[in-house]
Amino acid sequence: MVSRITLLRRGLWAEYASLAWMLVESLVAISGGLVAGSLALLAFGGDSFIELISSYVVAVYIRNLLRNPEATRREVGSEQVERFTTLLLISLIPMIALGGIYSYLSRIEPQSSLAGIAIASGAIVIMPILWFEKKRIGKQADCRPLSIDAIESVTCFLMSVALLGGLLINYFLHIPWIDYVATAIILAFVAKEAAESLREFGKRDA
Repeated sequence: MVSRITLLRRGLWAEYASLAWMLVESLVAISGGLVAGSLALLAFGGDSFIELISSYVVAVYIRNLLRNPEATRREVGSEQVERFTTLLLISLIPMIALGGIYSYLSRIEPQSSLAGIAIASGAIVIMPILWFEKKRIGKQADCRPLSIDAIESVTCFLMSVALLGGLLINYFLHIPWIDYVATAIILAFVAKEAAESLREFGKRDA
């Protein structure tokens, strides 16, 4: 039987892989969104940046747990950073909504983005792998932060499906307004993530 320490080490490597991918994903999505004027890409990139911070928090938590298996979440300071991440997530909602309204009123027509298609395609392949590993290890090692991070990974996968669909339709059929549909779907996922984070903190404080 695999020991908890071995499982936590595997979980740490899964978080390192997540950190590397999220860095690439956020940079490509945000830069691609700015070039193409795609709000959906910018929203996806913003969420990826927040998930990058979240992965870092979990990686630090696991590293500290490996040094001191008896340490609590409060002792390693993960709750404070998680609260900050949740605030960033919440702030992303009005930013996306207001950006969509501004783009619509300004009649900005998002262009197709090959960089966006590439990064969304990569996310569709990579995120399910990270989700499965984080979920499996989190359960076996009884590591709740890793299990919660797994949910964020599967959410990112679903966002990437919506993003890729919108980008491909715009690329092949030249329908710019589909970007707003993809943005609305991504916004719904971000709002769901934020609501779940707030509920989680509510349970802890109760």
